[in-house]
Amino acid sequence: MDEAAGQDERYTAAAAEFGGAIERLARAYEADADPRRDLIQDIHVALWRSLGAFDGRCSLRTWVYRVAHNTAASHVQKRRRSRPERGATLEALSDIADADDPEAAAGERQALSRLMVIIQALGPPDRQVALLYLEDLDAAAIGEITGLSAGAVAVRIHRLKALLARRFAEGSAKA
Repeated sequence: MDEAAGQDERYTAAAAEFGGAIERLARAYEADADPRRDLIQDIHVALWRSLGAFDGRCSLRTWVYRVAHNTAASHVQKRRRSRPERGATLEALSDIADADDPEAAAGERQALSRLMVIIQALGPPDRQVALLYLEDLDAAAIGEITGLSAGAVAVRIHRLKALLARRFAEGSAKA
C-alpha cells in the first residue's frame, strides 16, 4: 500500500472515530453556524494533511485532539484579528453576566446551553483544557495534547469545576 492510501485510511478511521468530538470542539470554539462549518472543514483538512507525518509516537486520539485544538486555536486567533474580542480566564468568568433567558426552557438543554456559553467565553488555553476534560481525558493526556504539565491541567480542571458549581448554584438560586 502506498503512503497516500495509508494516509487516506488513517484519516477515514480517525474521522469516523473522532468526528463527534471534532464537532463538539468546533461548537465550543465557534458559536455561529457558518464559521463553525468552516472550522470543522479546516480541522478535517488539517487532520488529513497531518496524518502523512503521523509516526505513532503518541496515540491516534492524542494526535487528533492536538491537531483539532491547534487548528481551532488558529481559527480563534484569525477571528480575533478580524474582529477584536477577548476570551476570559477562568478567574474572570465569575464576573461575566449569565447569558440565560429566565423564560428559557429548563432542564438539560438549558444546562448545556449555559455550559457552552461559559466554555465559549474562556480563553484558548482554558477552553482547550475544559473541552478535553469533557471528552473524558485525564490530566496526563490533556497535558500531552496541550503541552501543559499534568499538575497545571489538574489545577485548571479544579478551578473550572469550582466555577461551574458556583455559576450553576447561582442559576438555581435565581429560579
